[in-house]
Amino acid sequence: MHIEPGYVSTAKIAAANIAATGLLASHALPLLRQPQLILRSLLAALFFSVFMQSFHLAVGPSELHFLGAMPMYLILGFVPTLLGFGIGLALQGLFFEPADLVHLGINTLSLAVPLMLVHHTVGKRFDSLRLRNIMKLDAVFYAGVTSMVGFWLAIGEVATPLADWAAFAIAYAPLVVLEPLITFSLIRLLQPYAASPAMKLCTTLRAG
Repeated sequence: MHIEPGYVSTAKIAAANIAATGLLASHALPLLRQPQLILRSLLAALFFSVFMQSFHLAVGPSELHFLGAMPMYLILGFVPTLLGFGIGLALQGLFFEPADLVHLGINTLSLAVPLMLVHHTVGKRFDSLRLRNIMKLDAVFYAGVTSMVGFWLAIGEVATPLADWAAFAIAYAPLVVLEPLITFSLIRLLQPYAASPAMKLCTTLRAG
């Protein structure tokens, strides 16, 4: 989901940085009322960084990553995952890929907007831990991610063939199948401990 340097103009990068900063800042307000969200956001950033570094592959004009979005969303919550994306991308740029810092706002929006779409649509109707339901979350999220990449390429300065974007979008199909299995397994593994004080502090899980 990273956009390689050179595709988007400086002015559009600046606009994306302003939009991403405003989006994250507006969602950081609940941290003042719920300090436990600070810990969860840091955990989300850590897990997201590990997930991204565990698998990444250049595909056409962007990169294929294992994002771990739905495990974080369902275990840590919406706000921590949203903020974790921004913090995690900043950490990745600082320690692993300095060139990605140029597109920090763009890459943050590429994940944050699809997550918001999930949260305010199918996430609101998520009522049971079934693979089918988790797959719906992943399908909407990754459709959003690939659409955001397509958006940046469409307004970019470099002409990108539709086939290149399609190859990138199709490359995410295995993750849409794999990630729900990981999400389901992690939640089932953690649920027996959901009533413990540490788990209540760190997660949104309920026992059962």
